[in-house]
Amino acid sequence: MIEPDWIFGALGGLMIGAAAALYLLANGRIMGASGILGGLVDGSARADWRERGAFILGLVAAPAALFGLTGGQAATHLTPNLLIVAAAGLLVGAGTRIANGCTSGHGVCGISRLSVRGIVATVVYLIAGGATVLVFRHMLGVI
Repeated sequence: MIEPDWIFGALGGLMIGAAAALYLLANGRIMGASGILGGLVDGSARADWRERGAFILGLVAAPAALFGLTGGQAATHLTPNLLIVAAAGLLVGAGTRIANGCTSGHGVCGISRLSVRGIVATVVYLIAGGATVLVFRHMLGVI
């Protein structure tokens, strides 16, 4: 029997892949969440702010709805230390700006289009994430 976590992961991956394909078909652009949000934040996306706003709203509303449907019983391994959560969010945001994209842009859309830049960026993300867990969880015991 397959563990339910694997099934949920596979379904989530299929949904993200389908959303990326639909976004590319409908808009002719890559579904990179950091680029979509970045355009709203820096004001460069004035012409399509409604579309971008709806996309970001969906990113926030979908997990919130799922959390509500499960009665708040969704399992999480997030640390209760809000300083670590805030620092991690800022570092992820800085990293996506430096790399010109995030895991949805490079990992999902870049790899599926056989983009060398996307593949390299995704490999770097994975190595950096593994190193971060090694240092902060296993060596420092912070997370």
